[in-house]
Amino acid sequence: MSTDNPTPAPALAQLRQEIDRIDEAMHRLLMERGTIIDRLISVKKTSESGSAFRPGREASMMRALAERHKGLLPLDTVESIWRVIIATFTYVQAPYAVHADISGGDAPMRDSARFHFGFTVPYLSHPSAAAVIETVASSRGDLGIFRIDQGASSGAWWRALADKDRPKIIARLPFIERPDHPAGTPVYVISKPLTDAAVRDVVLYAAQFERWHKDVTGALAGLGGEAVASAADAYGLSVLIAVPGTVEPSRLHGALTDAGASLSELVEIGSHAERFRVK
Repeated sequence: MSTDNPTPAPALAQLRQEIDRIDEAMHRLLMERGTIIDRLISVKKTSESGSAFRPGREASMMRALAERHKGLLPLDTVESIWRVIIATFTYVQAPYAVHADISGGDAPMRDSARFHFGFTVPYLSHPSAAAVIETVASSRGDLGIFRIDQGASSGAWWRALADKDRPKIIARLPFIERPDHPAGTPVYVISKPLTDAAVRDVVLYAAQFERWHKDVTGALAGLGGEAVASAADAYGLSVLIAVPGTVEPSRLHGALTDAGASLSELVEIGSHAERFRVK
């Protein structure tokens, strides 16, 4: 018969004390993060220059979060907590609102905005992607979101982003893609052009074709790209194209024309981080 004394199970009160200790530590760390953000504001003067949104850094942070996550707590919960922390501290640096196109329904857009930006950041709805673009264009540093799958009835909304000083696409949400994501509606995020924070894993172009050719789809696939959306107009066919950031505009233009298309315009309208998928 063994004489070893088994380790006694921790009492319920002891476990609760451990939870309280961890909760207090997390709260103190959040307050410490706020102190650092306060110092960052004085260094960067972001409160004087509009949005402090940094999509490349955020995408990198969310990817690292998903890669290291393990254990009982669902990734959905961890991602939503971090999104609220990041978006709220961004808002503290430089207040902004999120403008959403609800032409395809308010619920999925509200879910996306609240999941990715939290409840502190104001959420304002609009009847179309065009209305969101115009509102962001006239704002100081607001963001706009709209569904990627707008449908043909929305027209070539991406052409409103083509001029140099117009808003640009700066992110694609969600940063982490997986089945049954609680805010899984694919959306683009737009802002006024970012001078030092754009991430160029994927670059987006507004292309105007006088004549389309069936081989264009294959040519884009050969570059690792795709035609995201298209709409006919008085000048032919307008197409929203996404290609890897390593593809130079001249190479893209050459591939399209070599495929037999007659291309009259090719203008960059934004970029975003590569999608990160988890099972």
